[in-house]
Order: sequence, then structure tokens, then C-alpha cells
Amino acid sequence: MLKIAKAAAVLTALVMLASCGAKPEPANDDNKPLPEFTALNDTVSGRKNVYIIIKNVDSSYWKTVLDGAGAGGDEFDCNVFGSGTYNETDWQGQQELIDKAIDAGADGIILAPDDSVKLAKTVEELYTSDMPIVLVDTTANTDKYDICYMTDNLMAGQQAAEELIRQLHESGSTDSDKLKVGMQVGATTSQTINERIAGFSRYWSENAPENWEMIQDIKCNEGDINKAVQCAEELFDEYSDIKGVFATNNGSTVGFAKVIAERQLKDVAVVGFDYSDEMAALIKSEDFTASTMLQRQFDMSRLGVGSVMSIIGGEKPEVQFIDTGVVVVNRSTLNDPEVVEMLEHS
Repeated sequence: MLKIAKAAAVLTALVMLASCGAKPEPANDDNKPLPEFTALNDTVSGRKNVYIIIKNVDSSYWKTVLDGAGAGGDEFDCNVFGSGTYNETDWQGQQELIDKAIDAGADGIILAPDDSVKLAKTVEELYTSDMPIVLVDTTANTDKYDICYMTDNLMAGQQAAEELIRQLHESGSTDSDKLKVGMQVGATTSQTINERIAGFSRYWSENAPENWEMIQDIKCNEGDINKAVQCAEELFDEYSDIKGVFATNNGSTVGFAKVIAERQLKDVAVVGFDYSDEMAALIKSEDFTASTMLQRQFDMSRLGVGSVMSIIGGEKPEVQFIDTGVVVVNRSTLNDPEVVEMLEHS
């Protein structure tokens, strides 16, 4: 049964997160001009043109998304062009890129929304204009789009909480120990991240020992890697009894991993998302306790290209949501065949 005290703590944490997300939203990084669309595969005259717009062009996770889209172009016989913003809160920049894609003659658009709410109207307008619109990684706050390829983030959040509880137990923490667990998020305007928080919080409330406290001060980095490092440093400075941390996205995970490695925090377990060089180093080391939720982002965009081409050909998707799934990667699963195959595209 859900413990009342824990349920109240979770609710308070989510309220604090909402207020954190209410900060003014930055435009693109340092007002740099948005990157131009570039070809992701060999362009061939006469083929359909698919444009993909991602959240963060500097992120390893999103570079894999672009790689998947390029592979999809080869597989489904179309030209694919990609661009994106410099941080995961710049929905205005994505709006501008959507307009540029249309002006360039896009036959279909693939979008990973920076803001699920503020881009919903644009997504609806594309859909009602008969422009194929496929979402990847993150859905929009509307049902007027063709199909979305993404992780079931509520489930993934629950899996992350289960993994952190397991890691804490295996590293020596007992149910009677008083310990704290911290959390860091990227863009709080993302429905993806909010669903992961909800899934994590629910599982934690129902299954973590009574003495294991989830810190209500959830750190927000607004999709900026440097801020993610700063948030991690602040959390460890403010709470000396932290034994575990959860990161909801790749940037937050990198922030935690960098600080844990630099400070040699060998008694802190970390569970995050995606597979960066920083996280790989922790997972492979016997000195640290680390796990990550590995998504199939390469397939999200590859299959997304296929759906755009099917829609152009007159076929409507039979379903609107495809869960591409996650795999837990830690030291014991690192050499599993499924993990090895997925890491080839990460």
C-alpha cells in the first residue's frame, strides 16, 4: 500500500519541479543562429524529401537519432535532412526550423518536440494540412499527429526506480539505513521527462524502504550540459548523505557521471538514461555503481522515416504510438547480445 508520508513527499517534489520549470525559457544557446539543415544521406533527384528536427544537436543521444534517420533514408529510398536546436527548451527555434523545412519543400516532417504543450498547435496545423508529421522520443499534447515512436516513459521510470533500489541493496545499503536519493531533470516542459518522473516516483513510493528518502529539491538544468554539472555539484554539496541519484535524460546523466567520477563518489549509485562516454566509464569500472536505461533512439527515427514514406504513399498508420522499449545496462548486462547490438547504434 502506498505510504501516506511518501506519497505526500512525491507530490511535493512534483509541485516543486513544476515551479522550477516555470523559469523564463532561454532561446537558442548564446543566441547562436540555428544550424542549417544538412543532408543525412546521399541525395537523389526526384526522391521525396523528409526533414527531421531534434532537440539538441550537440548531444550524443540526438546524434544517434540523426544517424537512424539517415539510415532510414537509405532503407526507404528518400532524401533526409536534419537540424535541431542547441538546448531542449528552445521550442521557438524548432518552430522556426519547421517553417524552414516547409519553405524548402519538405514532403514530410519528423519532430522531437522541445515543448510538448507549446508546439502542440503547430503539430496539429501540420496534420490538418496533410503534411505527414511523425513524432520521435517525445509526444505532443494533442492527438492530431500521424504516429509517435518513443519509449513508454512511465514504464521506463518505474524500471529506473527498480534498478536504483536493487543497486543500493547490492552496494550494501539496508532497509534500516537512513539515506537520501536525489534527482536531476532536463527540460521540465517535456512530457517525456514528466512521465519518467511520475513512473519513478510511483515505484519508489510503493517499493523503497521507509527510511530511504527522495529529496524534494529536484534539480533542473534546462537541457544544458554545463548546468547539469553545476546541478550535480549543488546536490552533492547540499546533501552529504546522498547514496543514490536518478537522471531523467542524457544531459542530466552526463552531469551526474562527470561529477561522480571527478569527486570519486564511489558510495553513490547512479541510474540514468542513454549511453554516453561518461556513463560508459562508470558502468565499466568496478569502483562505481552505475546503470543506464538504454533506449532505441536509432530505431525511433529510422522507423519514423519509413512511416513518413508510407503516409506519403497513402497508407495511414494503424496505431498512433509505438513503444520502442528500453534495456537496462549495467556491468552485468554490458556483454549481453541485445545490449551489444544496441550499443552499436548508440
